[in-house]
Amino acid sequence: MSHLVAPSLLSADFAQLNSTIELLDKSDADWVHLDVMDGHFVPNFTFGMMIVKAINSLTQKPLDVHLMIAQPERYIEQFRQAGADIITVHYEACTHVHRIVQQIKDTGAKAGVALNPATPVVMLEDILEMLDVVLIMSVNPGFGGQKFIYHTIPKIRKLRQMLEVHNAHALIEVDGGIGLQNAEEVLRAGARILVAGSSIFGSSDPLHTIAQMKQIDSQRYFV
Repeated sequence: MSHLVAPSLLSADFAQLNSTIELLDKSDADWVHLDVMDGHFVPNFTFGMMIVKAINSLTQKPLDVHLMIAQPERYIEQFRQAGADIITVHYEACTHVHRIVQQIKDTGAKAGVALNPATPVVMLEDILEMLDVVLIMSVNPGFGGQKFIYHTIPKIRKLRQMLEVHNAHALIEVDGGIGLQNAEEVLRAGARILVAGSSIFGSSDPLHTIAQMKQIDSQRYFV
């Protein structure tokens, strides 16, 4: 399996939502990444279930829904019903993370847990085998267009080693400041899913940028 590219709509023009989704459907993108923010867990507010549902009606690509919200357990079922294929919650927002991961899996969605830059990967050691995705935040969550935090590279390597030790099969996803300038380094460290927003939608040719990200030869990094 090669790596996946998941364009983040956080950086797209929502006034052109239909055409943006049409563009992504024509692209080499694998997933559509949707950042849900509540203005409480993170200092920004984006959109909720109705927008997820609308996007789901426009595309056949899997929806990778990243919940940057407090008490996510209150809304798991609603986001699944809205069309989320992958639901990722933040470790820092969950008092009972094991229970919430099981709640996600019970809906039939793939389950992910995200870690902020200052949260060590060892915090997930006891639930690694339950997870489909571990999302490493390479910026502090809340806003698009931030610069990549390079101390997340050794963090990705450490997580990859943990997965191997536990014979766990979660995919490592990385979100924040990802572009052509650092994508290969992130993949080399062990990532399998690249989330990119500004570098795609801020480029003069998003289709070409996505294609370039997909064309990186990542197979040699995966054993």
